[in-house]
Amino acid sequence: MIHPSRKHLVRTRELLARDMGMAMGTFRNKKPYAAAGFPKPISSAGARTLLWDGGQTAAHLAGEPVPVLPSADDPAMLLDRQEAAAELDVTPRTWDGYATDPRIVPHSVDIHGVEHWPRSIVQAFREDRPGKAGASGRPKGSSNAVPRGELRARVAALLDADPAVTIAGVRETVGVAPATAQRVLAQLRGERIAALMKTHPRLSVDQAADRLGYPPAVRRAARAAVAERTEEAA
Repeated sequence: MIHPSRKHLVRTRELLARDMGMAMGTFRNKKPYAAAGFPKPISSAGARTLLWDGGQTAAHLAGEPVPVLPSADDPAMLLDRQEAAAELDVTPRTWDGYATDPRIVPHSVDIHGVEHWPRSIVQAFREDRPGKAGASGRPKGSSNAVPRGELRARVAALLDADPAVTIAGVRETVGVAPATAQRVLAQLRGERIAALMKTHPRLSVDQAADRLGYPPAVRRAARAAVAERTEEAA
């Protein structure tokens, strides 16, 4: 977690090595940050990119008292991918899908190549996010079909709750024909894959699908939907 007022202080391995006057190779071998008493990283446990608070590391290196960081409960705190997922009690892969939502994208903060989001935005999204209960669809056995105008929103809610939702799951919950369920799922997955690839141009379709938590079995239809969107945009 990073308080927005301390973004300018964040140190990466490379910056920390520079601060310590070490060559990067020596820094990697010695791992001085693993020594007892060294300030702990402010990146989440298991994060690929380790980050430290420069105010803390500078104080430690100077032999001065290490300053206390702002409260972790502050709603302004910037959360990384793992922390945002934990805030919503979902997997990081599921969060990757949520992070492409228009309510989230404008609030993304890049800190040395690592995306972060304000806790307040993550919490607001949690309140609005359609869950399984809110997206339960028509009662089982009901003969009324979902109005066409609501179909995409209902299926999108199911996809939000479970990126691996199946055609059968959509049929049972929403009450549509198999072909309709397949078509709408493919369209929505394709749109979300395309949106993620737009914000992360280096990702392939399969890599984007993997980030979004879409199982391999559904990717052929999603790839076709992505290709169709690309042709329409050309």
